Amino acid sequence: MTDEPKLCTTTGEPVDKVRAEQTERTGQHKGYIVLCEDERKKGFVRPYRDAYKHIGRSVCGASVESDQRLGGTRRICDDPQGHDGEHGSVFRSVSQPEHADVLRTHRLGGCGSVTTMGRALSETYARDPTFYGATFCVSCNKHLPVAEFVWTADGERVGS
Repeated sequence: MTDEPKLCTTTGEPVDKVRAEQTERTGQHKGYIVLCEDERKKGFVRPYRDAYKHIGRSVCGASVESDQRLGGTRRICDDPQGHDGEHGSVFRSVSQPEHADVLRTHRLGGCGSVTTMGRALSETYARDPTFYGATFCVSCNKHLPVAEFVWTADGERVGS
């Protein structure tokens, strides 16, 4: 049995206090939970990277129907790319240009902005890539699933 790594925070406050304060739906948190320095010094399992790009989430994107009365918007399958079964358990309306992008990339919702983060957060990702389930987008001003981001240094998906 391995010991759980010790957790610290970017503000130096207790982990429980920082966790309790992470309730805002938008904006950066006052503090973040990170692996303590001793744990990070054990070595990285991924490269140190401190900038990521918001590319959006994976979607099927198959056109389900078109509504010419609404300026040519299309309803597309919003299920994840490669899903099983029929298209359209979940739909989303998009413009024709958005639909063309979705068909090409199978991505929806990324704003394209780049976010950078501090050393303790970056080293925590490098030591344990799956430590976080969400990360912050400076343009969208909210935390989103890590699968919506890629590292700018190498294009790898954040959290993998």
